[in-house]
Amino acid sequence: MSKLVQGYEVVIGFETHAQLSTTSKIFSRAPTAFGAQANTQACAVDMALPGTLPVMNIGAVERAIEFGLAINAHIAERSIFARKNYFYPDLPKGYQISQFEIPVVQGGEVSFFLEVGKETVRKTVRLERAHLEEDAGKSLHEDFIGQSGIDLNRAGTPLLEIVTQPDMRSSEEAVAYAKELHKIVTWIGICDGNMQEGSFRCDANVSVRKPGGPLGTRREIKNLNSFKFMQQAIDYEVRWQIDQIEDGHAIEQATVLFNPDSGETRAMRTKEDAADYRYFPDPDLPPLVIGRDWVERVRGEMAELPRVMAERFVSDYGLPEYDATQLTQSKAVAAYFEASAQACGQAKLASNWIMGEVSRRLNASELSIDQSPVSAAQLAVLIGRISDNTISNNAARQVFEGLWNQEGEVDAIIDAKGLKQMNDMGELEKIIDEVLAANPKNVEEFKAGNAKALNGLVGPIMKASKGKANPGQVNALLMKKLG
Repeated sequence: MSKLVQGYEVVIGFETHAQLSTTSKIFSRAPTAFGAQANTQACAVDMALPGTLPVMNIGAVERAIEFGLAINAHIAERSIFARKNYFYPDLPKGYQISQFEIPVVQGGEVSFFLEVGKETVRKTVRLERAHLEEDAGKSLHEDFIGQSGIDLNRAGTPLLEIVTQPDMRSSEEAVAYAKELHKIVTWIGICDGNMQEGSFRCDANVSVRKPGGPLGTRREIKNLNSFKFMQQAIDYEVRWQIDQIEDGHAIEQATVLFNPDSGETRAMRTKEDAADYRYFPDPDLPPLVIGRDWVERVRGEMAELPRVMAERFVSDYGLPEYDATQLTQSKAVAAYFEASAQACGQAKLASNWIMGEVSRRLNASELSIDQSPVSAAQLAVLIGRISDNTISNNAARQVFEGLWNQEGEVDAIIDAKGLKQMNDMGELEKIIDEVLAANPKNVEEFKAGNAKALNGLVGPIMKASKGKANPGQVNALLMKKLG
């Protein structure tokens, strides 16, 4: 599925840094809590003082294993740590400990749904690898006059760098992938996903080419920390590259930053290749060996994965695949759905209400589903009253409004607002007879073959019943009386 822009095909790959949810750093016992005073969470190992040696954090390894299992990847039984050499003020060792030739997680894929026109299509992005590494520190500029400072609190924080194949063909696909990846790492609990604090940082490698041609020269957009800015940055970069090519200029491989105020990307530095980093195995760290028994133990301790839960929602509740995927965007939404569906026995109706009215209200009020004024049990009762024809769909929306405003329980709101549907067939027949007698022209037109004339009869019947007539019963009785 390729999207052409001005006759060019867009090619996007992602590198995502997920900060792992360990309480200590990847090679030291220093804490990883966010927001501490500068340089209060950096120990001798993090600062690379002479005589210090790194020691692997087993919690970081287990989180990498969990991620590999979540994406159906291969977990390497033996992986190697390497030194990635480069100079930067906030990198005290002069190199970063990472993985190069043999990463701990190899392959895997991430699937998601995408709206294309009026269709909903399933897209799969292949992952190349996910490897463990340490974070660097941070250069501070804003709090100093005429000078910069270095904060090493983040130095040594455990990261899982997740690298895709260049499988995405539009900014919409890229954002959908990033959201799905964010869901996976937060669902299994290996990362808190806080983009503002830098726990989930995305770099997009963007290039353009003529359809069927070789891959173009890519430019890497660094540190995209919101899905909104991610789409804006990619769209701008695509237009910029096409304009450059059309004007006869060659694209130079580079690392760029996105300025959300101007909506533009700007080059930060020429992009390095692997050879520039002079990778070599770290002599202070032995190979990381992961036995199959360790992998199986981690697998047994993991919660039900979102893709597995979605498959169960399809098989157990008869939901469409799209519904099941949407309802497993978070554990809280999935739990809300299951509680409602099991209580009312109408899974598809529960799905429709949660993806529709419930989500609309929550989004408008900027609330999470945990904060919803309407509980799963209340929604189940409401759906039950629709199913047993106590109220109509229109009346149900009024009841939901009452529940949202905490005016009482479902049945009390129905009684207070007089929303019960008419169940007295004799009274309904009387109303229908009166409407038929008062509208002979509509009756004649319907009998002559004009199906739309029926609408001219249904409206007056519903009005005469003050909206309490069951639309299904109205249509059935009308068809019977009209032959």
